[in-house]
Amino acid sequence: MTHTARIDYNTLAPKAMKALLTLSMTANSSPLGKRLTDLVLLRVSQINGCAFCIDMHWADLIKQDVNPRHVNAVAGWREAPFFSERERAALNWAEAVTAIPQRDPSDADFAQLKAHFSDSEIADLGFVIGTITFWNLLNVSFRTPVPEVPYSA
Repeated sequence: MTHTARIDYNTLAPKAMKALLTLSMTANSSPLGKRLTDLVLLRVSQINGCAFCIDMHWADLIKQDVNPRHVNAVAGWREAPFFSERERAALNWAEAVTAIPQRDPSDADFAQLKAHFSDSEIADLGFVIGTITFWNLLNVSFRTPVPEVPYSA
């Protein structure tokens, strides 16, 4: 596969891009906390195979001084001892939602989530997952290349 972008959606759809950036900034500044949000952003991006977003959210976690071993273990979070029960519930929900339409998130998945999050936080988490999924779809389908120099927020 080529690493050349198919189109530059940023400049071709400026109004939609501005709206998506606003949604992203809102979702990513929710009361869920930066570490939890970035763990979810990284995991969904891994599932969706978005190298651009994986690179960005890995770097965001490293900038927060998250241990690199913990960041590296996100794909295997079930077996890794580095994540809190709250983080595990969010990662499990993110995987369940990202698996739609192959499977619906189960009542057990939702019960696990409800044990650690308020309804408001669950709604915020839904917007975080939905927004990163949108970015992943754009970047993968239009082949947004991973920059040589890591993304800097």
